[in-house]
Amino acid sequence: MTAAQRFPHRLTIVTGHYGTGKTEFSVNLALALAAEGARTALADLDIVNPYFRSRERRELLEGAGVRLIAASQALADADVPALPAELHAVLEDRSVRGVLDVGGDPSGARVLARYRPRILKEDYQLLCIVNAARPEVRTAERSAEYLRAIEAVAGLRCTGLVNNTHLCGETAPEDIREGAALAEEVSQITGIPVVCHTAERRFQDRLRDLPLFPMEIRMKKPWE
Repeated sequence: MTAAQRFPHRLTIVTGHYGTGKTEFSVNLALALAAEGARTALADLDIVNPYFRSRERRELLEGAGVRLIAASQALADADVPALPAELHAVLEDRSVRGVLDVGGDPSGARVLARYRPRILKEDYQLLCIVNAARPEVRTAERSAEYLRAIEAVAGLRCTGLVNNTHLCGETAPEDIREGAALAEEVSQITGIPVVCHTAERRFQDRLRDLPLFPMEIRMKKPWE
């Protein structure tokens, strides 16, 4: 299944608890859509205490044909509530597939509330990342609680769950399956379907029974 088939909506908004891997997923999705020929833009809206930023991969993204929308270069290393004006172009140009990388937790979701009237007019999906390796959201109840808090702040309903469980370089297929079980529990509690499970391409053969979105690790720490 292609990325466009798995994620058919024009706008894909990615949110979830801080540290669950939203940016890694967003970057990989934008690159996959562009590789399939879609006019693609990635909006870096992670403005609340971001650790990994999509804008750190500007050269990679733009080299692949992805338009990166982020704060000005002067603010590239500043954690300030400054939103790029170009975001309006993504929301209004229906020939563009947009990926919105939103900050974690309810505080990060406030940016969505600002654009809620415009987003509601578009074909969008709001995906919540689930990661069983994050202590704060390791249980289905806690994950569901964070999800509902994000929805309440954003004024938007989550439409899908993505299992992005990993332990960085120590990840094994068993970890991804543990995350898959958690995602299914969250789905049962919330009624929100699991869209896919992410995994590095090297694990594809061992996880063929899961609906996978294969990824490559792009957001490495500076010392890796």
